[in-house]
Amino acid sequence: MLNEIPLTRPETPLLDQINTPADLKKMDPDLFVDLARELRQFLLFSVGQTGGHFGAGLGVVELTIALHYIFDTPEDKLVWDVGHQSYPHKILTGRREQMLTMRQPGGLAAFPCRTESDYDSFGVGHSSTSISAALGMMVAARKQELDRHVIAVIGDGAMTAGMAFEALNHAGELDDNVLVILNDNNMSISRNVGGLSSYFARMWASKPYNFIRAGSKRVLSHIPPALKAAHRAEEYMKGMVSPGTLFEEIGFNYIGLIDGHDTHRLIEVLRNIKQLRGPQLLHIVTQKGKGYEASENDPFGMHALTKIEAKPKRPQATGVPSPTYSKVFGDWLIDMAPRDDKLIAITPAMSGGSGMDSFAEQYPDRFYDVAIAEQHAVTFAAGMACDGLKPVVAIYSTFLQRGYDQFIHDVALQNLNVLFAIDRAGLVGEDGPTHAGSFDLSFMRCIPNLVIMAPSDENECRQMLTTGYHHTGPAAVRYPRGKGPAATIEQEMQTLPLGKALIRREGKRIAILAFGSMVKPALVAGEALNATVVDMRFIKPMDEAMICELAGQHVLIVTVEENAVAGGAGSAVNEVLMQHDLQLPVLNLGLPDAFLQHGHVPDMLSSVGLDGDGIVAAVKAKLKRCKIPLRPRKTSAKGVKQA
Repeated sequence: MLNEIPLTRPETPLLDQINTPADLKKMDPDLFVDLARELRQFLLFSVGQTGGHFGAGLGVVELTIALHYIFDTPEDKLVWDVGHQSYPHKILTGRREQMLTMRQPGGLAAFPCRTESDYDSFGVGHSSTSISAALGMMVAARKQELDRHVIAVIGDGAMTAGMAFEALNHAGELDDNVLVILNDNNMSISRNVGGLSSYFARMWASKPYNFIRAGSKRVLSHIPPALKAAHRAEEYMKGMVSPGTLFEEIGFNYIGLIDGHDTHRLIEVLRNIKQLRGPQLLHIVTQKGKGYEASENDPFGMHALTKIEAKPKRPQATGVPSPTYSKVFGDWLIDMAPRDDKLIAITPAMSGGSGMDSFAEQYPDRFYDVAIAEQHAVTFAAGMACDGLKPVVAIYSTFLQRGYDQFIHDVALQNLNVLFAIDRAGLVGEDGPTHAGSFDLSFMRCIPNLVIMAPSDENECRQMLTTGYHHTGPAAVRYPRGKGPAATIEQEMQTLPLGKALIRREGKRIAILAFGSMVKPALVAGEALNATVVDMRFIKPMDEAMICELAGQHVLIVTVEENAVAGGAGSAVNEVLMQHDLQLPVLNLGLPDAFLQHGHVPDMLSSVGLDGDGIVAAVKAKLKRCKIPLRPRKTSAKGVKQA
């Protein structure tokens, strides 16, 4: 048991011998206990150097060793759900020394990535996709007449999503060789890991039992009542010692419970399962954060780790530290709740990240964490709104994508009073493209009845949440990850005039229309260009009067947003100009038509021209292409323009 993160590389003589799973297969399994200890030490050391998820990874060390020992990866396909637990897998598949580049620009991705390694059979980042992907690979193998195994590893948290159960149901119908490993690391499904259940698990995975089981079904198939009775007897017997009846009902052979930290037992069971035909479900129980005391004691708080930096000298405190946007939202919830007893807060498994923990403690009867079920969260809110409650759905931009149909069909179509607090809008840095909120303005802007706002600072965020909450109909406030520009937050909660922009700087010739987080770099560019800078505030409805006025007074309109240019806020400005038959050069700046890889957000924004210097350079290039001088030519006394 480790009590602290190693700051220097630990000695790992066994681990150093393994560069691929082929090396692992040559090792004596009696050494796997020591190998697991070394793997945990190295995992903690590497995450301490780079930051990242490690609690789930610590819990699947023995499972990862056993899987790569028994199965022939990458020919056999191993699909990790979410990917938080894939770090030991990366270490054992030729990326040990690269682990110190994890989440860094140009380094390893934070999740499995197909372009990174042949051993990463499916790229992930969102939850509950593994079984569906594994079934697709199974069908592909069947069509190509390939004799391969497909294994999906899914946690009990990811199993709360409807998509996982849709795939399980389909697997029973396909009735082909797929292994689903349910990693129960929170004891949310079952706590019963005893000798009896372990004995039955080994028996259900054994070849004799499954030979008799299959033979009996063939014989009894000619006597349907007897076959049905035998099937029921097997169900009842399994139901007494395991929670596997549900899986048996939909066509899986359930095997469990197994101690997920017993490598020898895992190898024995997996070796037997490898010989079986049809859908198999192996239920193991592990401890999240296994081997690191702090993580074992706080598996949720120690889910991930930031990079451990050398402690600098403490500077003198200068005022109150700026809160994150998530904290601004959480404080707003607490302040609004006593003013309106109809307020209900909902989140799909993102309570801590969305800043809702304090609200949940103070108002437990008005808080609902619906687990990893984004579709349900949105329609759940719609049902509340139908009967007079005022639900607030806190959700990351990247996860709102999963509830898009419900957003349109269940909320907007019925014009219901649901407020969406959309966190992590724009780039998110080290988590990479799977978690970037790059598309929400584009996919929301086309939805009728919806008000969309983007705050440029913390105070605007608070006031926009108030505006959206009091609006009749659906509303969305989208804000970035982390802190804003440290604006003074007014405690009074005000309702903003709907669809009204705010001029932040008066200039000439060039008008920069900035949305949300881009107001700050736009002001920097505005100073350099002597441009007018407008905080647009609203993406929908848009301040058409302001746009038309600016178009009449300037020679170039520039839009800047931290969202995909395609279909984003800039496109909305273009539509206003065309609708009013206003013809002048327009420059739309935003995220490019590409998935940006992980890195540091300031560097990423700079690389795509969304910092002050980038905006200035893009504007000058546009002026040059349009042959528009940056400043008007001087006029002589005789009225003749001179250069």
